[in-house]
Amino acid sequence: MKKVCLVIGAGAGIGGSVGKKFALEGYHAALCRRSDAEGLNTLVEGIEKLGGSASGHLVNAVKEGAIESLVEEVEKIGPIDVVLFNLGAQIGNRSLDDTALKTFELGWQMACFGLFRLAKVLFPLMEARGGGTVLVTSATAAVRGNAGQHSHAAAMGGRRMLCQTLNAEYASRGIHIAHILIDGAVDAPDTLGKMLGPEMYAELRKTRGMEHDGLLLPEKMAETYFHVSQQHRSAWTHELDLRAFSDLAWWNHAP
Repeated sequence: MKKVCLVIGAGAGIGGSVGKKFALEGYHAALCRRSDAEGLNTLVEGIEKLGGSASGHLVNAVKEGAIESLVEEVEKIGPIDVVLFNLGAQIGNRSLDDTALKTFELGWQMACFGLFRLAKVLFPLMEARGGGTVLVTSATAAVRGNAGQHSHAAAMGGRRMLCQTLNAEYASRGIHIAHILIDGAVDAPDTLGKMLGPEMYAELRKTRGMEHDGLLLPEKMAETYFHVSQQHRSAWTHELDLRAFSDLAWWNHAP
């Protein structure tokens, strides 16, 4: 029975690329997203054509019981050895007045509470098997708040602190939690492309992407995710940041 890499938030960018990497390294990739069954099937079929093993699962992670049911379903395929928690919580720039209470709470539901629910249901299984790895995609907002980012910064800051508390409790029990801070723009059509729109996205790729390597490339990022998952426990990475070579680090930018 193959070990499973569960990807919660498997779009055409980071999630899909990480799932593909693990599948080609011998894992079964259980790819989960909220909608777009056609796109999900395309991801699965692409992995299978390359000789990998994958399955697609449509899940609304905010719905009560959804993450818990997902873990139960995927565990029937094989033991979840690695999970990528890749749910985004970006709602765009909104002033305090324009951020509704439900909108603010939704960011927390996805970014922070979802990870907590995952840990509650999965960690006992991992601990009983002797360990496991949780890779958590994060963002610059986890370490620096900006105007208009009330929901996103609060949600991602909470996600970062939750990773630290989980590590403090479970690292000694064999569970490795890595908080991976994405400090830059990712060349992904279903995230950056949707935020900018097709014309601006295409122009940005011409000036910063492609041969310029000024945008984070998901397939290259996936190599780092996989490397972290395979680390020996004497030298675990608990937090790291990824950015293109041409970008300034978050702490070098004016607030």
